[in-house]
Amino acid sequence: MLSSIITRARPTATIAKLAGGVFVAGFAAKYTMGMAHAESPQPPSPPPNKVFGRAGLALVSLVLEDAQMVNHNTRRLRFRFEDKEAVSGLPLTSALLTYAWPKGSWTPVLRPYTPITPADETGHLDLLVKQYPDGKSSTHLHGLQPGQTLFFVAPLAGHRWQANSYKHVTLIAGGAGITPIYQLARGILDNPADKTAVTVVFGVNSDRDVLFQKEFDAYQARFPGRFRAVYTVSEPVADSPHRKGRVTRELLEEVAPRPGPESMVFVSGPPGMETALVGSRTEKGVLEKYGYSKAQIYQF
Repeated sequence: MLSSIITRARPTATIAKLAGGVFVAGFAAKYTMGMAHAESPQPPSPPPNKVFGRAGLALVSLVLEDAQMVNHNTRRLRFRFEDKEAVSGLPLTSALLTYAWPKGSWTPVLRPYTPITPADETGHLDLLVKQYPDGKSSTHLHGLQPGQTLFFVAPLAGHRWQANSYKHVTLIAGGAGITPIYQLARGILDNPADKTAVTVVFGVNSDRDVLFQKEFDAYQARFPGRFRAVYTVSEPVADSPHRKGRVTRELLEEVAPRPGPESMVFVSGPPGMETALVGSRTEKGVLEKYGYSKAQIYQF
């Protein structure tokens, strides 16, 4: 009888041992897997969608989300991306070629505009557009209402900026030419790895044409001794805080470092101003006479 009791007990003991082993093994496996999961690095986030990140045609239609007048003839337009997490992906100093068919026009118009938002800003891009009396594209853009669209044909590459290529750059703008100058200045100063010193010289017709002064003032406060913005006004008001005149050699000699092998000048403005500064095929401009070589001058 004792043998039969022992015989009947063995399977129970065996099952208990097996169950205990399975429990321990399962717990160990679960604990080990949990630890391995906890210690393993998180998978990298997917890169953001770059709306204009590739060379060549873009062919993108964007909806105007908001528009605000910033002075008497200049409008800031915000175009939203379909993907709220997308970025423009544009390299520094790039522009965008736009396509529009203004009302009453027999033909469409193609015009380049420089975005003023950083390339990594998500969800939208901003254009700053000055309206000209006879400007078909600018008049059309000033007439766009939120909800309407603008067609972007392709990104246009500019100067291939590389951080710390120069000790100092002088950025000269006239009128609406301030947009690529602002884009480049902001791109340099917002890059912690770039230590390039920057001087902006901005020539305008009147005090109300001075744009980005608030932004430039903020940069001067952040980077004293490294960044400076100088404004010169052709027809200033009586109590204007800005100097009177145009961008001349005398002005550049006063506010910008002398030309050297580690300096560069960027120019963007109306044709008359650019010709005076950069020169022509037959005559040297102000910058060459001052001492800059043609290789040290970039014209947007």
